[in-house]
Amino acid sequence: MKKKLLFLFLCYSLGVFSQKKFSKEFHFISDNDLYTSTFDDRYYTSGLFLSFSYLSKEKKEAIEKVIFEWSIGHQMFTPHKVVIKNRYQHDRPFAGYLFGSFGTHRVYNNNSSFKISLQLGVLGSYAFSEELQGLIHDLYGFKSAQGWGYQIKNALAVNINTEFNKFLVKDQTNHFDLSWINAAKIGTVFTSISSGFLARIGFKPLQPLANSIAYQTNINNKNTSYFRAIESFIFIKPSIRYAFYDATLQGSFLNTSSPITRELVPFIFDIAIGFQCTTNQFNLGYTYNYNSNKSKELRFDDGHSYG
Repeated sequence: MKKKLLFLFLCYSLGVFSQKKFSKEFHFISDNDLYTSTFDDRYYTSGLFLSFSYLSKEKKEAIEKVIFEWSIGHQMFTPHKVVIKNRYQHDRPFAGYLFGSFGTHRVYNNNSSFKISLQLGVLGSYAFSEELQGLIHDLYGFKSAQGWGYQIKNALAVNINTEFNKFLVKDQTNHFDLSWINAAKIGTVFTSISSGFLARIGFKPLQPLANSIAYQTNINNKNTSYFRAIESFIFIKPSIRYAFYDATLQGSFLNTSSPITRELVPFIFDIAIGFQCTTNQFNLGYTYNYNSNKSKELRFDDGHSYG
């Protein structure tokens, strides 16, 4: 009997001391249409994002966590074929966007969160998208792009982005849940609003909105009531977006000399389907993204996908 009690005590102790809290996190995302097809190289073709997040040390009533985030990012857009020299055959303009940002992410005790960030950067050749795409194409043995001389012209980029998420419902086993997700952007590059849902199906019991990699809220310190938890789930995230303005298509109103611009399609359907998990101190995942047409007169008018 004593041996059994000792064994149970050791198991409990190991379980307690194996629970860890990490208050900082580096986060890297790579978007590319090569991750869904080796034949597609068009429209939103590449995105690279590196961020550093950390928790506030202050504890506020009604707020579970306040997360600060510094980020740098780069996005690249091209027409249906990057090797076409004739500008009149470009169905959308070449465009590059390079930015840095700072944001705060407030996670509330009522299973909701609000994130706001300020992006500062540049649109145009100063984003060095031509050079970056040349490096990628050399790496994979692809032909060099020919049309960057007609890209969206240089302009200052200032954007404010917000997100609001609200948990809605879960099943009794806590292996399925549903949340309402919303986003709004306003600035010199993107202005849009969107709304949709995030559904998760867990291979393990799901973590709440306040402590999950699904919402980038899984860092903790002594002031939070959560620990790092093992997560493994698939998800689906459909949403409807209304775009008021997109400088990567229309050119910036701060510099109207772009040689190629296109008319915006305001209503856009987005869907993301993927898998996310944690392992040791790492968060991993893959997402398949699809969006309906963002502009008119595209050669490929059945939407666009990337990973």
